[in-house]
Amino acid sequence: MPGLIRGVARTAVVAGTATAVSNRVSRRQAGRWADQEQQQASQPPPPAAYQPPVYQEPPPPPPAYTPPPPGLYQKPMYQPSPPPPAADENMDAKLLQLRQLGELRAQGILTEAEFEAQKRAILGG
Repeated sequence: MPGLIRGVARTAVVAGTATAVSNRVSRRQAGRWADQEQQQASQPPPPAAYQPPVYQEPPPPPPAYTPPPPGLYQKPMYQPSPPPPAADENMDAKLLQLRQLGELRAQGILTEAEFEAQKRAILGG
């Protein structure tokens, strides 16, 4: 039981201290606000007369576009690449011949040396 009373007493002291501090802070803040209101009230009000804006001349328009003199700019440093060469019209025929040669080699009709010689003949000429 003595521990319980001690805990309640400690809580009461903490709560009382917090309340006292809070009240003091509130009073100080209220005093500061009152001082600020007094200072603002003692200052003369700003002039209420309306002053129209002063007219200013608009800036002159920009000059008309004039193209640069010839020769001012250099030609581009790159050259366009040439168009790709036209597809060989005989390419399909050559591929067909190579396929036939490959089939003959696979069947054992042509030897490896004969196949290479025929392939060089087709591709070379």
